[in-house]
Amino acid sequence: MNQKKSIKNIRIIQISMIVGYAVIVIATALIITALALKKTDSVMKNKVTSLTSSLNVQMKLNLESYMSRMETIATLAFGDELSYKYDATDPNNDEYESINIEKSLTDKLFSLCIMENFVDYGIVYRNNRTVGKISNATSSLFGDKLFTELSKMISNSHSHDGWFTGYNNNYKRIYYVKSVHDNALLFISFYSDELNEVFDNPETLSDMEIRLIDENYNTIYSKNNAETGSPLPEEIRSRIEGHNSASVIDNDYLVSVNKCGNWYVVCSIPTQIILNEKSEINSYLYLTGAIAALVAVLVGSYLSYLLIKPVKILVNDLENKASTDRLTGINNKLAFEELSGSCIDNTPKREHKALIIIDIDDFKSVNDNFGHAEGDELLKEIGEILKTVFSKDDYIGRIGGDEFCVLVNTKLSSTDELREYAADKCVELEVRLRSCKFTAEHDASISSSIGIALFPEDGTNFSELYKACDKALYFSKSKGKNRYSFYMPEMESEGDK
Repeated sequence: MNQKKSIKNIRIIQISMIVGYAVIVIATALIITALALKKTDSVMKNKVTSLTSSLNVQMKLNLESYMSRMETIATLAFGDELSYKYDATDPNNDEYESINIEKSLTDKLFSLCIMENFVDYGIVYRNNRTVGKISNATSSLFGDKLFTELSKMISNSHSHDGWFTGYNNNYKRIYYVKSVHDNALLFISFYSDELNEVFDNPETLSDMEIRLIDENYNTIYSKNNAETGSPLPEEIRSRIEGHNSASVIDNDYLVSVNKCGNWYVVCSIPTQIILNEKSEINSYLYLTGAIAALVAVLVGSYLSYLLIKPVKILVNDLENKASTDRLTGINNKLAFEELSGSCIDNTPKREHKALIIIDIDDFKSVNDNFGHAEGDELLKEIGEILKTVFSKDDYIGRIGGDEFCVLVNTKLSSTDELREYAADKCVELEVRLRSCKFTAEHDASISSSIGIALFPEDGTNFSELYKACDKALYFSKSKGKNRYSFYMPEMESEGDK
């Protein structure tokens, strides 16, 4: 009986030890898992917030580019002298001559109208006489107040033009109005759903809602057409009201806003959707953590690694999309500044680096002479040229419309060697620009103005280097462009003149 009792006690102790060990392992796994989840949750939220902010900025740039293109197409009407000299309100006009002039203007405006999906493309005079394409819906909407109401849409006193929508709560159309002279206005209009091509969110954030709203928080554009003209949902408005540029994330929503003229680009997505994959990973981890208690602490540690691995893959994918300029495929401005700033901050002052700013000379003339599509193709080609000219260790980014930046991160042993390397690359770049595909196809001359600043001589952080580099770029431009210049202290006084 004592033997049986002893065996029983041993079994009890054995079971107690197994249970105790299992409890300790499970508790340890749960603590480690909870800490890992908290950390990855924080990292993921920060990265997604950064991605959404970058996406919002990209949508704003897309909208500005689209509006600029519409303004350019609208002002093509001024290519005909009659369009800005003829005044239908002049009582001295010969009636027969006026009819011929207005017919000529109408033919001109109709030919321009077919360039885009315009609803209206015409000129209205103070006496409400019109030429060009004026839709029946616009005539009905404004009636005999057409000139008066369109005049109120001119919001820019400097350029005498303006953008407007929401007249009489009609948000289906967007109007651009420009003054021709005191008695005439040129205006175009198009349906708001034409902005679909502007607000195209990536597959990674396919559930992201992108809206364009006015200063009264009414929806100008949404892929959900039923929202057009409706107030921005309160749960979104309350998070960004009063902000011109902000990103907010909480347990319910991630919302980002950026002001564009008098309007705002708003991106929003429920937080639960963003973290959906994260929630699935959580469940998987807790289950495997319980199994780990049966085999060993090492199994739990390995399963924790399995949690972090897919999260890292997802975050890396999101970071890559957020850091890439969609047109050229190189780093965008935000990513370039972060990468370069971090690299410089972690570089000992005994090492040598260079920052190079490249500005394409007279790029506006490329868009004016060959069109924005060809201009975009040139920018793409320049991005490829930069990738072949500079080393794979160098950081390359597009920091403006026609402005690029390179951080020379190639290991070089001296300042003289760095200067020679940077100079050689600038010369090679100029040669490649002169012989690029665009110049061959269009018989055009492409060149660049370049500024160069050295680390640590000209600056010990990104901000200081960028300012010095910008001074050198300004010096290159002031000396006739199509050249490169290294920063020199005397450029400070030169720039102040």
